[in-house]
Amino acid sequence: MENSDETHASALTGGDSLQGIVLPTAYRINSERALARYPEQAANYLRHTLIGDPLWDGILEELAQLPGPEVSRFIQAGMEQQEDVMRDAPQVLRDFFIDSPPPDPPWLDHNAFGPGVRAFQRNAIPILSAFVTGVLLDGFATLISTSFTQTGRIFDNGVWRLKQNNRHQVEIFFPGGLERYGDGWKLSVRIRIVHAQIRRLLAASEEWDADELGTPLSAAHLGYAVACFAGRSIKHSQSLGARYTKEERESYHAVWRYAGHLMGIPDTILFTDEDDASMMHRVGSTCEPPPTDEAVLMTNALINSAPLVAGITDPDARKALVHDVIYPIARALLGNRLADQLRFPKSGRFAVLFLYRMNNRYQRLVAKLRGKEPKLDAFGSLLEASAYDSAGLSYKLPDHVHAERSSKW
Repeated sequence: MENSDETHASALTGGDSLQGIVLPTAYRINSERALARYPEQAANYLRHTLIGDPLWDGILEELAQLPGPEVSRFIQAGMEQQEDVMRDAPQVLRDFFIDSPPPDPPWLDHNAFGPGVRAFQRNAIPILSAFVTGVLLDGFATLISTSFTQTGRIFDNGVWRLKQNNRHQVEIFFPGGLERYGDGWKLSVRIRIVHAQIRRLLAASEEWDADELGTPLSAAHLGYAVACFAGRSIKHSQSLGARYTKEERESYHAVWRYAGHLMGIPDTILFTDEDDASMMHRVGSTCEPPPTDEAVLMTNALINSAPLVAGITDPDARKALVHDVIYPIARALLGNRLADQLRFPKSGRFAVLFLYRMNNRYQRLVAKLRGKEPKLDAFGSLLEASAYDSAGLSYKLPDHVHAERSSKW
């Protein structure tokens, strides 16, 4: 790399916070503005664009010579703490799962999760709805979308992504879900391992340009994503009618913070509380370049995949749900500027969030007067149906960078 690049990187800060760091070229368009606005936080974010998950990146590199099914078998045995199987496992896996697993962070308090769990269960429909119409779109508007689009099968990945995110949320917000035996714990660690495998495959492919993009599925992107999963989920779901007490908001963030820790996000880029999650969103949004074509593809694929998740295959019904409900709500949540950058269709609907909330309140009131359970609108129904259906819990790993050439996982 040329010396001029290094000079550029250090000159951005007027100091040494990025001394010796050569920024990925894609980030240079907004780096000066971000560093001027948020000097310490932006420098920290930009440093983490060059970091993955050193622990699991190293583990998978060491396991690279083993057959994939054998690695998956040992990972499953480690997850389930099957010590008889793990006796034959490579030492790096024995260390992580059995002999010397990473210690709990000093800030962990399982007792703090209760109010957040109850808040999620009470607000599950607006939360899951907010994920499709806002939270995931916030995340995939960044360069993380490139890590997903380069694997191929964009439309299929949209369906899978929605199912997996819903399943993960339901499990981490289940009582005891983040205990060592819980499926929330297992799914969070599974995500960490899958990310490390995809990172490894992408980094080794000729298509990934590290000089331009930095590390695939970088710690910066994952830290930003989990901050959105917590903070933006609260904000967007409130716009769809969810309600939280201060204690519930704090607890909700505590759940996502620990889930992010299990997903391998370093404490140096993992949010600490609600205010920090909000700051992470502002900093990441400022550091990231404008949405790319890959971001446009990924976000629109997610929206158009949503009806298929619940088996709504009729073209007219699917089109009506996407264009009359999902796109207008997404535009209202994200704002016109980002929605335009993502090339979402213009919406002629007025006060869409207010009308959405009023309709849901009306449905609840009618149900209460009739002594029945409230009937969910079509959008709420599809999100509820997608939480588990076909989501699966497998410890197989992709074995090719392109999804269509990878074994099923």
